[in-house]
Amino acid sequence: MLTPTDYLRIVVDPLRLAILGRAAVGPVDVDALAEAVRRPRRRVLQEIGTLRAAGLLTETLELDTELLGSIARSLASAEGADPAVLAGPWTAEEAEILARFFEGSRLTAIPSAGAKRLLVLERLVQEFEPGVRYTEREVSSVLQMIHPDYASLRRYLVDHAFLTRADGLYWRSGGRYAVGDSPV
Repeated sequence: MLTPTDYLRIVVDPLRLAILGRAAVGPVDVDALAEAVRRPRRRVLQEIGTLRAAGLLTETLELDTELLGSIARSLASAEGADPAVLAGPWTAEEAEILARFFEGSRLTAIPSAGAKRLLVLERLVQEFEPGVRYTEREVSSVLQMIHPDYASLRRYLVDHAFLTRADGLYWRSGGRYAVGDSPV
């Protein structure tokens, strides 16, 4: 089952969103869509494959409305912080603090400063893989799924040395690491 968070991460891509928009009104015409969005046919087919693997598109390239309805029902019934947000290297007290700032997988407020802000930032940096370089757009896309003021979050992550930025790329440079992860 595709979770609401997984769904949002998949559809944040503009091309995938265009494909789903077309699929909502009927089967996707790959050639017409590639021309309309000015993208290579191969790229459109690749993203269709991603959407089919996620279960969002049927074999006939139509939107799976049952799955979409299931995701919507999950969102409507979500209360409190998503357990995945609270999973990780947190003490019970830290998890309780994090739960106050999250509704589902969304950050409801950026703590004004101090230890609570650092804890929330440390939680946010968990979204980035150690050793992977990210473009600013990729960092923004991840953070935008968590809070609308993604630019401030990105800046705070850099200012507090959770992410490092150089030559237009970002990488994880701080925060706790899960078992098996290493700060490469």
